[in-house]
Amino acid sequence: MAKTGFIGTGNMGYAILKGLLKIYSQDELMITDANKDKRQQVSQEMGVAAAEDNETLAKSVKYIVLAVKPQYYGAVLKDIAPVVTKEQVIISIAPGITIDDLKKELGDDKRIVRAMPNTPALIGEGMTGVCYDRQLFTEEEEKEIHTFFSSFGKMRIVEERLINAVVCVSGSSPAYVYMFIEALADSAVKYGLPRDTAYEMAAQAVAGSAKMVLETGKHPGELKDAVCSPGGTTIAAVSALEEAGFRSAVIKAADACFEKCNSLK
Repeated sequence: MAKTGFIGTGNMGYAILKGLLKIYSQDELMITDANKDKRQQVSQEMGVAAAEDNETLAKSVKYIVLAVKPQYYGAVLKDIAPVVTKEQVIISIAPGITIDDLKKELGDDKRIVRAMPNTPALIGEGMTGVCYDRQLFTEEEEKEIHTFFSSFGKMRIVEERLINAVVCVSGSSPAYVYMFIEALADSAVKYGLPRDTAYEMAAQAVAGSAKMVLETGKHPGELKDAVCSPGGTTIAAVSALEEAGFRSAVIKAADACFEKCNSLK
């Protein structure tokens, strides 16, 4: 019998599943998807069992991962509500859907883990904010929850009231970072650098800079100052970014993301 099942194999579900297979065996996992062709394709590619419908999957596993978009939660919850028990653990990764929302549909005795991962989970470099009521879970279950989320990157426990902020800073932000890399590479191509070289250099600069923040523990502003020599090229570029409202644009993007989270049900 599989331990963990995924309802939905879209971008996020697929990325997490791919990451999990690095430490979980194939027979510990199961998937289902409303799209029959997608269900069969992922099952064959990953070598995991596929259930024909949501109810069948919910009857077959202990940990149920709801990996569908928020607008499909109503239909999915209706399918699994009659069969889910309090012995199972529901893992929700949708923005805007609260633990209370899920309990209203599944029952107050159901145990919910709410999380916000991101797509770098696909390569084991995900970042996930996780919240749940520790009093409702055994020590073994808590260990399993931590193993699950750590298998495809890093995780941090947060209060549920902060989960929408997690969406802004890590859930959606890979898209902003990709846009920055693309723009940075375009600037180099403009001055003659081959595009493949420009993408590699821009991406590695971002990866290396992020690693500097994580591994040195220094404030990003301090690391920025270390690159900005007085009267040099970098401070000239930073000045241009400030004039163009770079930081303000990033914060406004996060504001839009946060507002959208609050409007999702």
